[in-house]
Amino acid sequence: MPHFEIHANDVAAAREFYAGLFGWRFEQMPEAGDMEYYLIEGTDIGIGKGLSGGIFRRTDSAHAPGTAIRGGTMTFEVADVDATYDWALANGGAEALPPQTQPGIGRFAYVEDGQGNVVGFIKPAEGDN
Repeated sequence: MPHFEIHANDVAAAREFYAGLFGWRFEQMPEAGDMEYYLIEGTDIGIGKGLSGGIFRRTDSAHAPGTAIRGGTMTFEVADVDATYDWALANGGAEALPPQTQPGIGRFAYVEDGQGNVVGFIKPAEGDN
């Protein structure tokens, strides 16, 4: 099963950001012991759903906002790119790439999540999803 992880300096703030952005829920992973590690549950993300994810305390320091991206970039399908982008900016996110439309691909945008990560969202072009 594919799995992704979100690194955060402030796990509680990151959980709140992603809960608002995508409607995700989080459950402490019992096997993690003292490590602050939460499994992500959402409509299409979670154990037994083909894609799983976790969020945990960053073990090193993040790059400063607006500088180089370290790690992978996650992109998730959303119903409304512009509304999601506006929500992100109003709730602790910062612009990484404003909404734009690419023919044959769809409408997409990227934001910094306030924890040193970049996350993207897309509404695929009609017939592409």
